[in-house]
Amino acid sequence: MMTPKSGLFLAGSCITAIAAIGSIFELTSTTPQLGAIPTGVILALSVPLTVLLFLAAVRDAQANQ
Repeated sequence: MMTPKSGLFLAGSCITAIAAIGSIFELTSTTPQLGAIPTGVILALSVPLTVLLFLAAVRDAQANQ
């Protein structure tokens, strides 16, 4: 059963996944708007955070079944 807490985790996971995809597109373009280093940092932080937030959402939902 989905709880508000697991919903927030899932929403955070979606937002960080979108940030990761956007960072990939920015880095593959000729000139990223924020620069290569900040965009790379966003990518490096958003990928593991996406996985962690998704797993937290799944665990929370399973715990409340």
